Amino acid sequence: MTRLVSTGRSVLSYPDSGATRHRPLPAGYHHLHHRTRVGHGRAAFEAAAAAVGSFRLHRAAGTHVRADGPAVPGARVELAVGVGPLRITAPCEVIWTPDSPGLAGFAYGTLTGHPESGEEAFLVELAADGTVWFEVTAFSRPAVWYTRLAGPLVPLLQRAYVRHLGRRLRALAATA
Repeated sequence: MTRLVSTGRSVLSYPDSGATRHRPLPAGYHHLHHRTRVGHGRAAFEAAAAAVGSFRLHRAAGTHVRADGPAVPGARVELAVGVGPLRITAPCEVIWTPDSPGLAGFAYGTLTGHPESGEEAFLVELAADGTVWFEVTAFSRPAVWYTRLAGPLVPLLQRAYVRHLGRRLRALAATA
């Protein structure tokens, strides 16, 4: 695992830290919410929770990940998609993790240099009936010229990506 080095210059690029936990989501952003069933039972929950909390899910979805370690508050993570000069990097910091049984995951906020500004929460829930759910809640807005130029394409790509994450997590939880 490649360690990230904090320069002390990167700060959250939005003022609404923690809003994915303490709703409602703030105005002035694109809101995203997606929930999908990924399995059933304690073993599936634990496998899904481990995949989310270690960034294994993001890697399995084809995203390049550099992280300080597992998803704990204060951890820095850099996500990247694309290749060569078309590679887009997205620095983030884990803002919060759930503190209740049957719920696992994290939320990260964008740091300066991220193409978007906002926050995204990735949660795995073990429901009372044993169903394992994966839920993504996010708010974001363009932070650089190319995401502003892409306009309505960005929310469509974000929605496609979280659906892809759900499918990948379903496959990871099934191996439990």
